[in-house]
Amino acid sequence: MIECIKISNKLPLSVVIVAKNEENRLPSCLAACSFAKEIILVDDESTDRTREIAEAFGARVFKKKMRNWGEQQTFAIKQATQPWLLLLDCDEIINEELADSIRKAIESNENFSYEIKRVNRFKNFKATHGSLRSDWVPRLMKNKDVEVIGQVHPHIVYPFKLRKLKGHVDHYTYTSIDAYYEKMNKYCRLSAEKYLAEGKSIYFFRDIVFRPAWAAFKVYFINLGFLDGKIGFIFAANHYCYTLQKYLRYYLLKKTKGYF
Repeated sequence: MIECIKISNKLPLSVVIVAKNEENRLPSCLAACSFAKEIILVDDESTDRTREIAEAFGARVFKKKMRNWGEQQTFAIKQATQPWLLLLDCDEIINEELADSIRKAIESNENFSYEIKRVNRFKNFKATHGSLRSDWVPRLMKNKDVEVIGQVHPHIVYPFKLRKLKGHVDHYTYTSIDAYYEKMNKYCRLSAEKYLAEGKSIYFFRDIVFRPAWAAFKVYFINLGFLDGKIGFIFAANHYCYTLQKYLRYYLLKKTKGYF
């Protein structure tokens, strides 16, 4: 049973979500947002019950095929009517401490944007270091001159300085092993296409031989992935593969124009 976080008065806040086929994760995400006056969901032509579920929670739903993440999220932001924005993903659930922090920030109405701590959660193991350590992401801000730029790991543009909020979102990032590797492959492809569009330089030894090894070393040793035991090594190895595939794709794309 899904429990909603209760706040007596709805906040002048638009929760902004971009989704595609998220019927399984969406209810928990939306139930934790019951304190907001408005929920905006932009649906990328889902074939499951994403739209119906969002509407059952009172969301305003817009259908739009995604071309890239930044454009899609910026479109969603432009539909918001409330003076504050909370950018959220379907695989994130706000905890009660964060909900209270959001309320206090909005009621103070100061000219700041706010970072939120994101804690990665998994069904069968725990990983709190390395590439999947907790991070801070800008998510709460006034609805003024906000846009999202970029196709991969997009950058959020906002007008005010950042502060940190207490509490966190639980980030249930992967539902299965297949989903993990499908996302990795998608990000590698998008990164290679982005590098090609930017005309980024690439060198075989630096980017294909050295860079993946450094990426794995960094997350395993510098970011303390080894403290997570075997799963820490597995994620470091996967980070090596991700970095290698990303630059191999770009190298081949640039040298062969997409054809062998």
